[in-house]
Amino acid sequence: MKTVQHNIDLTSFIKDPYPTLAALRRDAPIAYVPELNAILMSKRNDIFICEKNISVFSSDQPDGLMTQLMGQNMMRKDGADHQRERHAIFPTVSPKTVANVWKAEFIRQTQDILDRLVGQSEIDVVNDFAMPVSAKALKSVTGLTNMGWREMDRVSQGMIDGCANYTGNKTVEAHCHDCTASIDRHISERMGQVDRDDFSSLLSIQHKAGFDLATISANIKLAISGGQNEPRDAIAGVIGTLLVLPDPQSTGLRGYPASSYASNGVDVVVQFLASGFQA
Repeated sequence: MKTVQHNIDLTSFIKDPYPTLAALRRDAPIAYVPELNAILMSKRNDIFICEKNISVFSSDQPDGLMTQLMGQNMMRKDGADHQRERHAIFPTVSPKTVANVWKAEFIRQTQDILDRLVGQSEIDVVNDFAMPVSAKALKSVTGLTNMGWREMDRVSQGMIDGCANYTGNKTVEAHCHDCTASIDRHISERMGQVDRDDFSSLLSIQHKAGFDLATISANIKLAISGGQNEPRDAIAGVIGTLLVLPDPQSTGLRGYPASSYASNGVDVVVQFLASGFQA
């Protein structure tokens, strides 16, 4: 069976992909898109079924952008190879470690940031608060404590842009390489110190597991590529939504009085957004 071809307006797709994806789901849920030189699946259920069939849709993609730019991390491995690396890093990211180790560190870091913001008449919630909170937490978890928080944000975004660079933009590709080279330099600086670390970062836990440098580097890059922008945007989104959230009595959030918004912020925002109300 020949794959259906579906052309898209690349400029419009980059600006806002959702109308194009809606059209694909309606007209060609599995289609070859020449502008991306890729076959796209646009229906959630198709993806859910197919991604588990690793004999056809293997995670091992040596020619994929992620592997070419960041190295072969655990997301680009199947079966036993994937499980071995996932099992090795679990002590760093387990719920128990988050509760007993990282929570206190994150609170301390966040308080330091808040203390520096005291007295300012206004702040940029994303750049002044959410960005450093997320980046400093990621510095601790990865073990790259020698990297500045602004550099952490820069290299994260650079890798995201590189992995989405299906049009082959050379400037984007070069910037991504610059970002991954920066991460490798910071890893190299820390490698001689990890045996003395008193916390189980991604760097130290993989080193203790005997992983080679390429594997350690690839998995740390994986953590950074999504581990900065997602919590950063979530933190800013929670704050922004709380600032404009209507009275709970008018939105059906009766389980959360306004006085509890700060302590239950994430739960309040998730319920609010799920309720379909517009702030």
